[in-house]
Amino acid sequence: MPEHAPQTTVPRRDPTTVMRLSRLGSLHQCRLSFMRQLTRRMQAEGWTFSRSVFEIDGNGVGHAVYTAQGPSHAYSLVAFAHDLPAEKRSDRVIADAWDATFALYDGIPDAGDIERLRANVPVQEAGRISERELSLSRANRSVRLWEHVVDALASGRQPDAGMIDSVGYLMRTTAVYGSGKFGAADREVIADRPEMQAPFQAEMLSVYLTRAFIRDLVQHMAQARGGAQTATLDPAIARSLGIGNSTGLGMAPYIVNHPVLFNNWIMAREEAIARVRSLPSASADEIATFRGLLARMRALADSWHSEHPIQIGKLKMLHADLDALTARLEETGLAGPMPWNALFDWAETALSEEGQECLASLMLEPYPDLVDGLGSCMSDTNTDAFRIDGSMTVVQVRSLIETHYDWALAIDWSDPAAQARAWYVSEEKLEPRLGERFEEPVADYEQPLAPGRDVATLHAALSDRPKDQPVAAFLLAHTGHRHALRRVQIAARAPYAEIHDNTISDKVLPIDMLRAKLAFFGATRFDPRSDRWVRIAMYQGAPYPEELATGDADTWVYPEAET
Repeated sequence: MPEHAPQTTVPRRDPTTVMRLSRLGSLHQCRLSFMRQLTRRMQAEGWTFSRSVFEIDGNGVGHAVYTAQGPSHAYSLVAFAHDLPAEKRSDRVIADAWDATFALYDGIPDAGDIERLRANVPVQEAGRISERELSLSRANRSVRLWEHVVDALASGRQPDAGMIDSVGYLMRTTAVYGSGKFGAADREVIADRPEMQAPFQAEMLSVYLTRAFIRDLVQHMAQARGGAQTATLDPAIARSLGIGNSTGLGMAPYIVNHPVLFNNWIMAREEAIARVRSLPSASADEIATFRGLLARMRALADSWHSEHPIQIGKLKMLHADLDALTARLEETGLAGPMPWNALFDWAETALSEEGQECLASLMLEPYPDLVDGLGSCMSDTNTDAFRIDGSMTVVQVRSLIETHYDWALAIDWSDPAAQARAWYVSEEKLEPRLGERFEEPVADYEQPLAPGRDVATLHAALSDRPKDQPVAAFLLAHTGHRHALRRVQIAARAPYAEIHDNTISDKVLPIDMLRAKLAFFGATRFDPRSDRWVRIAMYQGAPYPEELATGDADTWVYPEAET
């Protein structure tokens, strides 16, 4: 936390409350979300944007270059558009062709760079990029909406608002790779740049520029079809179109594999919530901001649809919660002492977890001075975190486990249901998968993604060791426990590092893990298609590059409520 952080009288919520999968799977975007951090910064710093190349033919094939110029560095999206046959269009990670492919270049590419990227970016994993590139990505059209928008504009009219609202995006990304993958620059290359200090800023910038390219491409395709009669896409409609994303199991292990980083995300948010709850009063302007954004959150909820039974139920609860919250404000207002804490306490029994976490995010909105600075605390700069302290004694380790992993010790790991699943990596694409341990031959290939079981096993293994023995002696003979011991020592320093649930049980829902990460990205309209993959919207409502200087660079995530 910052050195001169405001004093809080209300503590951060206990990890036993926050770090349950059902709650993590109910998180909403907030002021600390990575997309909003980026758009605020770009506006505040006066970033400029240009489209230096747009060489796309009438069939929608070619390339374009979009450059974002910050105070010290330029970043360029190099986009390649393809004429993809319908039978080749797939959102699966094993696809080998896409409607559009992208690389975010560190600087401004020359002709040689573009030719190098042309040979590699369209084939994605089958090619290689370099340290000059910060990310690699691809996207597919929402075919029905894409054709409708092209046809409508080419005919001289605007697309149907109902169709726009039902889908929300013209293309959806199926992956945005960075941090060294496929030859891209390692995180360390850009970590000291202020604009890249918060997590995933390169990837969020890539998606932001991709959205501008897609808007321009659909307009170009309409012009090619309609000629002089072609209508220009209404800017308000364009802003309502985000970037879709299809995310599956490949993302789920991330928050388990990065315990310190995930701790920092959660801790920053929990610190922000505690600061607001500790405020002695709320001003008229702060209350007005909250009420206005609550109404806009209700509009966002109205636009959020899903066909998945779990999400349908959660959306029903969210609508009821927002109604109850609105009624509570009408009944009691926010005029009493510590009004945010009183409201939060009420919500803990009156609202579902979905509604509680929505309120937690909304409460932060009136307080940029208290909240926004915490964004700089969300990266993981502790390079020593994974170093095991071998001098710690057996009794000290067992004590840490009993303190921080009591939830894991309470699980009956001999019950087959507790170990029904096993995480492994597919041979074909080297992507995480979740198999049935007792029905498929996957146990021999299991990945260390069950920290609760592994720490409980470590606890039992230490039970007959001398209490004062340094744990290094134990590890010399039992090297398989190294990863569990490392997590125990991390959890002692990072209270929100560990999910307090069984990640391999027969009841685990990987979509909860996906939503936790995507909420920090700033995603909205979570639409699970199974318990293992989800579609979302990114940057829906955000100003485009040419609008950013004077547009809403922050609360764009909430649609305007009808009056």
